[in-house]
Amino acid sequence: MVHGLVQGVGFRMSCARRATDAHLSGYVRNLREGAVEAVFEGTLESVEALSAWCDKGPPLAQVTRVEVFEEPLVGERGFTVR
Repeated sequence: MVHGLVQGVGFRMSCARRATDAHLSGYVRNLREGAVEAVFEGTLESVEALSAWCDKGPPLAQVTRVEVFEEPLVGERGFTVR
C-alpha cells in the first residue's frame, strides 16, 4: 500500500513498466481513499527492489508512507494495471 500523492502522477504506469522489466507478476491499482495498492510476485530480490522504488515512486509522486505485507503466492501471471 502506497500512500501520499500517488494518483494522477503516473505511479501505476511507472510501476507496471518497472515490474514488467523485472519479470514480476501481479498488479497495481488505485484505491478509493487515494492510496495505490501494488501486488508483486517474483524473486525476493526483484520484489524488494520494486518495493524500495515505491518509497519514492515517479518524479511527480509524493510518497508519505509505504506498508508492506507478505501474503501467500496466488500464481499471478503477467503484470497488469487495474
